[in-house]
Amino acid sequence: MPTERVTFAGHDGSRLAARLDLPDGPVLATALFAHCFTCSKDIPAARRISARLAAMGIAVLRFDFTGLGHSEGEFANTTFTSNVQDLTAAAQYLAGRNMAPALLIGHSLGGAAVLRARASIESVKAVVTLGAPVDPGHVSHHFEAALPEIEKDGSAEVSLGGRPFRIGKAFVDDISETALTPAIANLNAALLILHAPLDSTVSIDNASSIFMAAKHPKSFVTLDDADHLITRIEDANYAADVITAWVSRYVKLSPPAPPIGAPEGVVRVTEADPSGYLQDIQSGPHHHAKADEPVSYGGTDRGMSPYGFVSSGLGACTSMTIRMYARRKRWPLTSVSVDVCHNKVHAQDAGLAINEGKVDVFRRKIRLQGPLDEAQRAKLMEIADRCPVHRTLEGTVQITTELLPTE
Repeated sequence: MPTERVTFAGHDGSRLAARLDLPDGPVLATALFAHCFTCSKDIPAARRISARLAAMGIAVLRFDFTGLGHSEGEFANTTFTSNVQDLTAAAQYLAGRNMAPALLIGHSLGGAAVLRARASIESVKAVVTLGAPVDPGHVSHHFEAALPEIEKDGSAEVSLGGRPFRIGKAFVDDISETALTPAIANLNAALLILHAPLDSTVSIDNASSIFMAAKHPKSFVTLDDADHLITRIEDANYAADVITAWVSRYVKLSPPAPPIGAPEGVVRVTEADPSGYLQDIQSGPHHHAKADEPVSYGGTDRGMSPYGFVSSGLGACTSMTIRMYARRKRWPLTSVSVDVCHNKVHAQDAGLAINEGKVDVFRRKIRLQGPLDEAQRAKLMEIADRCPVHRTLEGTVQITTELLPTE
């Protein structure tokens, strides 16, 4: 997945640092991601969700709000309203590249910001919030002890997540005066709310209030025992799965034709969890699957094993080939099923005339349903051995490998 490092002018002219995660193929749609309060564009949840959307052809721009991360400006001079204005500026930047965002995603206070920003970004068709507060003033509990000093001196330095930040009075006043309910009621976009019932930072009541204020189409999905920052890999992956499944219903994706020379497209496998073995598999623009290893081999068993995919290819091709032949002959075949087992056995045990080494053995068990006579069944079993994947596995296979340059 290629990533561009870009900058654009924020609400006050400060240069805001951003990453534009792009699909390996054509861009089918664009999303804009707003991070949580005092976080950055590079938090794990943002990275993983962006990667999954990019895998299905959706580019994602994630940026640091003014005064945060690698962006210019003074955080002490920002407000909730200025965050919304930064989002609008980001959308204008994308529109200038003919990539106007169709999807807004916001995490925590970023979720509140995308709900407010939707009205000023006409291209948006869908909005996703993750652990968002219905009242932006909710974040003041992070620095409640400093509120008297902020009121008296105009600002105060507070520690948030172990890092120092200066909070200005304008920020406090702005979040206390902002009401999101009218913006939610007039969102005019599909809404997906993701929230964890055990979120100790922003309670689940906020999700309920957002849901009740919104008009249909709206959806709520629980993140179970995820923490507020969605730090666990499995929680971030789950959120990414839900978003990618949901968004295609509301954001029109027009997949391009497969590349020349690859009539069935390209299968791209991308590591999803560097700490384990989970892989994202994208077959062309339409189909997504996961591969993993069993727990006994150090995996998390969230997808078929690599040999499971090979076996499924053989089984599927066998069934299709049998059906194709029976349909052409107009034979009364009502159903086909194929069980495939894979194992490595010693060559001698497999009946091969070699003394050393192991070979791969695929065992197929085929069930043919319907009023077929014995001659028809025998012919269909013969046809099973003619399936293209069968012939590929039995034939001589050449694999060429090319190392691509680092992005």
